Amino acid sequence: MRPVNLYNTLTKKIDEFHPNVPGKINMYTCGPTVYHFAHIGNLRSYIMEDVLEKYLRYAGYDVKRVMNITDVGHLTSDADSGEDKMLKGAKREHKTVMEIAEFYRKAFFEDCAKLNIKTPDVVEPATNCIPEFIHMIEKLLDDGYAYVAGGNVYFDTSKLKEYYVLSNQKEEELMVGARDDVEEDENKRSKTDFVLWFTKSKFDDQELKWDSPWGVGYPGWHIECSCISMKHLGEYLDIHCGGVDNIFPHHTNEIAQSEAYTGHKWCNYWFHVQHLNDKRGKMSKSAGGFLTVSSLEEQGYNPLVYRMFCLQSHYRKPLVFSYEVLDNVKIAYEKLQKRIAALSKEGEVDQDVFAAYQDKFAEAMGSDINTSQALTVLYDVLKADTNDATKRALIEDFDQVLSLGLLAEEEGETGADPELVAWIEEKIAERKAAKKEKDFAKADAIRQELLDKGIEVKDTREGTVWTCL
Repeated sequence: MRPVNLYNTLTKKIDEFHPNVPGKINMYTCGPTVYHFAHIGNLRSYIMEDVLEKYLRYAGYDVKRVMNITDVGHLTSDADSGEDKMLKGAKREHKTVMEIAEFYRKAFFEDCAKLNIKTPDVVEPATNCIPEFIHMIEKLLDDGYAYVAGGNVYFDTSKLKEYYVLSNQKEEELMVGARDDVEEDENKRSKTDFVLWFTKSKFDDQELKWDSPWGVGYPGWHIECSCISMKHLGEYLDIHCGGVDNIFPHHTNEIAQSEAYTGHKWCNYWFHVQHLNDKRGKMSKSAGGFLTVSSLEEQGYNPLVYRMFCLQSHYRKPLVFSYEVLDNVKIAYEKLQKRIAALSKEGEVDQDVFAAYQDKFAEAMGSDINTSQALTVLYDVLKADTNDATKRALIEDFDQVLSLGLLAEEEGETGADPELVAWIEEKIAERKAAKKEKDFAKADAIRQELLDKGIEVKDTREGTVWTCL
């Protein structure tokens, strides 16, 4: 295994990475709230998390990555106020919440496929896990970490020795609501307390509701990530990823409830990606006029140009988007593809040169995922005094992590339908989850569904692979 050093939001420094179980990594990433298209700012985080996962595999680790899909419980304010984002989307488009969820879930994975973002090993919608949420909340109540007030169930942050473990905030500095100006919830004993379960008392227009010991209602946003992570990865998590806007309150609340529930430290490493900004500031849906992968395509940009744009900057630095910069990246990307396409396929790989540049690439990536330096190593390979066969082998090797499709044009891979690829990978993930739950009938049905579409899947030691018949 190659060494990996990562900036850890928990310790506020770069730590040498050591998983709980040597050689194996339990990785969790916060997934999308599927009420609208993902904008390119959202997708910067998913690109960098994808690079992290692929480099950890490249470094020799066995990675299991889990991601949630938020299809209920995420309110327009992180202070447990406002409207459910899913309901907001349904009203906007005059559809049901589940119709909205299915449409934008599919759109999200289509965008990911265009950006060469690998589908996580497990993808779990929040609405699949209501029994798990209720079980965790019951235990938190029994152990004295939660209380019922006004029909809702709240987590009691006063029971913790330390709440602000991921941020440097102090309670007296905390405004009501992390991002929006909202009225304080009078049911809370403390303004930092957060909702674990909402009831019908305040949300009669909520479309998705379930029976619970506290009345008909639905889960809060924060509870889902803790439960989905533990359902698939157990009580010890190696690394948790997300955007910096998730640090407080979402990830802070995840730590609070997870460690209260388990009675021990939950996650050792926290990986956060900085914002994408434009001339107005942070790109967000609430600001309107946000850019999507499709809008970039409509203007003639290959989505992988945007991926390269992201890789040219360090994930912990805010990145400013402009079309002028993107145009420059487009020119550089197309020149890079042409230089690679011009390399001869003849000759033998010089193993000594190959190993030396592989070490340089690993040194860059292992130093807090320095993708900018890794790209420099790639350009150094093209300028190196070695034969074309060695250069091609190194580029192919690096692109396992960078995923820029650098050899795709000559190999005819660019003709793959991104929508089809996203659908296939989603079905493979569903089949894997069904097999884990020993639902072999469902797994066989998914295999047959793929066969009916002309897709054959095979299970190998390296994972499931698929081919078109």
